[in-house]
Amino acid sequence: MKRLIRSITCTVAASLGLAVAAGVTAPIAPADAASSSTTAYREGGIGTAIANFVVSPASLPGVNDWSCRPSAAHPQPVILEHATFVNLGSNFVKLAPRLLNQGYCVFAENYGLTATSLGRIGGLGAVTNSVASFGRFVDRVRAATGSAKVDVVGHSQGGLIAYAYIKSGGASKVDDYISWGGSQNGTTLSGLASLASALGVLGFAETFAAFLQAPGVTDQARGSAFMTRFLADHTVPAGPDYVTIQTRYDTVVTPYASQSIPGTRNLVVQNYCPGDRVGHVGLFLDEPTLQLTLNALAGGPSSFRPTCSGYGPAL
Repeated sequence: MKRLIRSITCTVAASLGLAVAAGVTAPIAPADAASSSTTAYREGGIGTAIANFVVSPASLPGVNDWSCRPSAAHPQPVILEHATFVNLGSNFVKLAPRLLNQGYCVFAENYGLTATSLGRIGGLGAVTNSVASFGRFVDRVRAATGSAKVDVVGHSQGGLIAYAYIKSGGASKVDDYISWGGSQNGTTLSGLASLASALGVLGFAETFAAFLQAPGVTDQARGSAFMTRFLADHTVPAGPDYVTIQTRYDTVVTPYASQSIPGTRNLVVQNYCPGDRVGHVGLFLDEPTLQLTLNALAGGPSSFRPTCSGYGPAL
C-alpha cells in the first residue's frame, strides 16, 4: 500500500507539474454555524485535491462537524456528494471551505467504496447500494442538526445518487438539489472511459476492461439495467428546487444537454461565460460554477450572473 501511494503521488506530480505538498489549512475557529462568519477555512486548488486524494480521502476541515447547528440565515445543512473515482477529501476542496465561511453546516460521505477502492476510489459500488447509503446519511444529518430537510450538491454520479434518492421517496427531505455535470439521465460508456482516463493521474489507472467490473461505473451507462429502470419513470418529484449546472465541454456525461431535468433550472456555464472552457472534472474548481451554486443554495435571483474569471481546468 505504501509503495502504491508513493507511486500515485509521483505520477500525479509528474503529470500536472504541481507539488503535492500543498496541504489543507486548519481552521482557526470552531466550525459551528454561529461562529462561522469569523472562521477562516482556506479554499484549495488542484494541488490540494491531489494531496487529499492520497492522504485525506475522508475528511476536510470543518466538514462533518456533528455539533454544527444551522443558522436562521442558512437553515438547511448542505450535503456534498462526490463524483466517480474520487472522494470527498479531493472533490470539495474549494466548495466546502466557501460554504463553511458563509455560515453553512457542511457534511459529506464517501460512497461506493469496494474492496478495490483502496479507501480512496469512490463510486465503484452498485448505484442502488450507494442510494441506500446516501439515504441513511441524510437521516443521520437531519437527526444531528434538527433540520427537517437538507440541501444537496452532487458532482457527476453524486448528482445521480441524490436524484435517485429523491425519486425513491426522499423528496420531502431535500430542499435544494444541485448537480454539477450530473449523470442523472445516464451517459455513454465512452464518456465513462474518458473520465477514467482523465482521472488516471489521481490513482485510477486500471484498464478499460478492469473498471468495467465496477457496477457503479456501468450502472450510469445508458442501456444498463439500472438506468433503463430508472429512466422509465419520467416523474420529477415535487418539493425540491432543482438546478443542474452543465458545461458544453463535458466529454464524460454526453451529450451535455442530457443532464437537464425537465421543467427545472438547467444552467450552462458558457451561457454566462462564453470563454470558460471548463470540462466535466474541472467543474469542482470553476469559479462561475461555484458562484451559481451559492446563489442557488441561498435562494438567489434567477437573473444572477457569475463573475467570468477563475475558470476550472479543461478536464
